[in-house]
Amino acid sequence: MGCFQSKTIHLPSPDNDPPPPQPKPDPANDEEFELVPPFKEFDLDELRAATNGFSSELIVSESGEKAPNVVYKGKLEKTRLVAIKRFSKQSWPDPKQFVIEASGVGKLRFKRLVNLIGCCAEGDERLLVAEFMPNDTLSKHLFHWEKQPFPWEMRVRVAYYIAQALDHCSTENRKIYHDLNAYRVLFDEDGDPRLSSFGLMKNSQDGKSYSTNLAYTPPEFLRTGRVIPESVIYSYGTILLDLLSGKHIPPSHALDLLRGKNLLLLMDSSLEGQYGDDDATQLIDLSSKCLQYEAKDRPDIKFIFSAVEPLQKQEVASHVLMGLTKTPVVLPTMLSALGKACVRMDLTAVHDILLKVGYKDEEGAESELSFQEWTQQVQDMLNTKKFGDIAFRDKDYKNAIEYYSKLVSMMSVPSGTVFVRRALSYLMVGQPELALRDAMQAQVCLPEWPTSFYMQALALSKLGMESDAQDMLNDGASFEAKKQNIWRS
Repeated sequence: MGCFQSKTIHLPSPDNDPPPPQPKPDPANDEEFELVPPFKEFDLDELRAATNGFSSELIVSESGEKAPNVVYKGKLEKTRLVAIKRFSKQSWPDPKQFVIEASGVGKLRFKRLVNLIGCCAEGDERLLVAEFMPNDTLSKHLFHWEKQPFPWEMRVRVAYYIAQALDHCSTENRKIYHDLNAYRVLFDEDGDPRLSSFGLMKNSQDGKSYSTNLAYTPPEFLRTGRVIPESVIYSYGTILLDLLSGKHIPPSHALDLLRGKNLLLLMDSSLEGQYGDDDATQLIDLSSKCLQYEAKDRPDIKFIFSAVEPLQKQEVASHVLMGLTKTPVVLPTMLSALGKACVRMDLTAVHDILLKVGYKDEEGAESELSFQEWTQQVQDMLNTKKFGDIAFRDKDYKNAIEYYSKLVSMMSVPSGTVFVRRALSYLMVGQPELALRDAMQAQVCLPEWPTSFYMQALALSKLGMESDAQDMLNDGASFEAKKQNIWRS
């Protein structure tokens, strides 16, 4: 979701002629933004694990009556936060049709879109997976703001970026966007507005292309029940009305105000002093053109794009304009291989490291087992440990959990390594809450053991608790440094 910026170095030509002028780069259409993963079909178990079993605590939004759909915040192994939209089966009865349609949308890659990165159609489940946008919707910022009204320059930026997104979709032969409204515009971690890719999916079985109030629906859809490219222009016009007024005004009412030249009644009073009259008049005029009753009288997206582009005058970053605080993640200066693997959330690397280290970090743990009276109970305990270690080595995580759980109940002196190994096994089977509990138990066994802190950080990251994970990572690194200093001394 962030951008990894690369610099292009232009070498002088052999004859020392000045290099030809370079076209101004378009940050929305080059390779300077972070590449999202290629589109793929996910297993249902993978998405179930990503949402903690479709936990109600991770629901971001719900909508629909006949065919309800729910959007969850999820976290995929080794990657990133994602939004997972879960449809009911009646929305898409044919799983093949669903996958084909999702794959088509998934081919689009654009900075102004919330890119679709996967889908799942197993049994009755129909799910879409997209990038996660952490800074809410346009609806929230326009209509339900708490700290400050949405600034004029950001409103212009929304109009411009969404026009860019629609233009790109049109160029890629995706000219139909279903139900464009203020809920479909979301803000990424940089505060930049993006258009949700969910609206690019074709009309589903329930027959609804517009979930909003009929007062905002394109006239031709009311007449025919069909969506045409010009319908998208009409909906874009309603977005412009939202941006200008800060309210959700029915187009018919807005057009009455425009005909009566009551522009001040249309404009959001909180914007006073933020814009020039000419700029406001141009946007009002553009919205009026988009909202024409006859589809043929509306402008095309190229016209809209060219009309909005000159109004982009502010170069201040979006997160600054919106008053968002961006707290960069500062990694500790010293991290072991295990710490780095936990930051990457690379569970396979963590497994390899834990195998290599074995039990050697637990001073006296092995001798505790060796010097006990040799009874059948101790023999059973050693066998249980052996079978647990074999299962863990062979990545048979369910059996590892079973054997280690039995071992924990048998041991008089708890083992931090056993708790850590069981914690990783829980992560591997999609149970981060239990993993966190075990990592905390490992810390109880060995209070200054960096591994226990790193494992807590990993489990907390899986649970989406990034701030707490950062704290644990810092604590682990501190104890790592302390241990290194002791060895040097």
